[in-house]
Parts: sequence; C-alpha cells; structure tokens
Amino acid sequence: MELIASLLQVETMITVLVALAAFGTVITIASPYLEGDKLQGRIKGVTEERERMRQQLKASLAGNEARLREKPKGGVYQQLVEALNLKQVLEGETSREMLRQAGYRAEKHLVTFLALRVIVPIIVAIITFVYASTVFADKVSPNMRVAATIVALVVGFYIPGVGLKNMIQRRQASIKKAWSDALDLLLICVESGMALEPSMVRVAKEIGTQSVPLAEELSLTVAELSYLQDRRKALDNLGRRTGLETVKAVVTSLIQSERYGTPLGTALRVLAQENRDARMSEAEKKAAALPPKLTVPMILFFLPVIFVVILGPSIIMVMKLD
Repeated sequence: MELIASLLQVETMITVLVALAAFGTVITIASPYLEGDKLQGRIKGVTEERERMRQQLKASLAGNEARLREKPKGGVYQQLVEALNLKQVLEGETSREMLRQAGYRAEKHLVTFLALRVIVPIIVAIITFVYASTVFADKVSPNMRVAATIVALVVGFYIPGVGLKNMIQRRQASIKKAWSDALDLLLICVESGMALEPSMVRVAKEIGTQSVPLAEELSLTVAELSYLQDRRKALDNLGRRTGLETVKAVVTSLIQSERYGTPLGTALRVLAQENRDARMSEAEKKAAALPPKLTVPMILFFLPVIFVVILGPSIIMVMKLD
C-alpha cells in the first residue's frame, strides 16, 4: 500500500510523465538514424531479380532453362511443403501472386508462407489448449477446451493470410500516394525526348525518396523491358504486381501506345490529369466524411468541457450565495 501511495503522489506522477516525454523525444529523434537505407536494400533486391532474369533468358536461348531455374534450398519448410503437396492444396499460384504484391518474389518466400499456414494453426491450437487446461482448468469443461482449440486452429489458419494482406495494403497505399507524382515525372521525361526505359529509370531514382516500393517496381519493370521478348508482358506484370486499378489503367494505355504507335506523351498527359482529378476527388470525399465522424467525439469530449467552462463559474457563485 505504501508503494501504491507513493506512486500516486503528484511529484512521482510528474516525474514519470517527464521521463516518458524525454524517452519519446529521444526515440523520435533517433528513429530515422536507426532505420537504415531501405531504398538501397530494395534496389539490391531488384538487381538480384534482374540477374536472375538474365540467367533465365540465357538458359532459354541455350535450351537449359530447367537447369538454371531457381530452386529453393532444401529445409524443413521445403520438405513440409513437398510432403503435404501444399502448392496444390493451398493454391500456390494465388499465394505467389499475393506475395509478389507484398514485395516478396523469391521461391523461398512462397515455401515459407505455405509452411506457416500449416504450422501457425498448430502452434495457436496448442497454446490455447495448454492455457485452457492450466489457467482455467477448474472453470472450463473438457468439451469447451476442445471447442476453444478448434476455434484457435481455424483462427491460426487465417493469421498468415491476414498479415500478408496487411502488408499488401501498406505497400499499395505507398504506391498509390506517389503514383500521380511519378506520372507527372514520367510525362516530363517523355516530352523531353527520352524513351520509356530511361524515363522509368529516372523516375525510379527521383520517386525513391517518396515511395520505395514504387521505385522498386519501376526498376524491376525496366529490367523486364530489357530482357523479356514481349514488352507488353513486362508492362502487364507491373499492373499485376501492384494490384492497383490506377496502375493497371496506365499500363493498358502504355500497351496500346506500344501496339498502335500512338504518341506516348499524349496518353501520359491524359492519364496524369485523370489521376490528379481522382486524387483530388478522393481528398474531397475524405474531407466530406469528417463531420459525421467528428460528431461522436465532439459530444463525448468537447461539449462537457464547454459546459464546465461556461456553467462552472455560475455554479460556484450560486454555491457561495447559499
């Protein structure tokens, strides 16, 4: 009790709050220096992907594509995936597409994700059963323990997918936020006389400070344009990897421009204007949705304070008169 009383003292509480504020300030100042260079890491990954594509192209020309195809290293996850045939059972191609949208393209990432979809449910179910059998042993019946274990098994099966979808949404939000500026930069480069590939390289360098995922995708698209025989497939892959309708619309326009020989600058100008209009319309929509969202916080937090400030002096004067 003495410890609790000492902690509830005003001086102690002020000291704790000041210490927390100082700690938060230090973390805020030091966090940019502790993050590292994410752009360099992403560009390194794009370089490795480009080298892999070059090797596959050389193998295809030499007739030895199967020999140089990337194979994941044998391990526990790989053995589990092969033993249970998880690529067929859990729709490996769909998972591969989702992993690409999240920025994970290597075969080892697919193997790890499929293995986790089997391992995580078992771990969650075991933890739930042990917890229910020890902490709530006298309160939960055996049938309820089994039911809780089954529910935990089902929930654990969806945990890896939910985490992957969250990563995809964060990546798409970053790309969508910088896409309009990237289109404007691409339009400037094209109208200055640069070809599509050098323009994308330049835009990737400039947009990297704003959106690392977008810079990575543009760099990978340039690599595919250099090595793939079908340029339309390289552009279409950009839309599939991002999964954004705005990017797919631009990709479709670029493919039509490549096919029919229409001026690329004109198409990009129209698309850039449409993206700016859509961005402004979305901002106006969010602004229009603010008043209904602020109604409940204002009623709960602002109005009581206003009533206290307005009526407080009057109530004090009435109490003094009594």
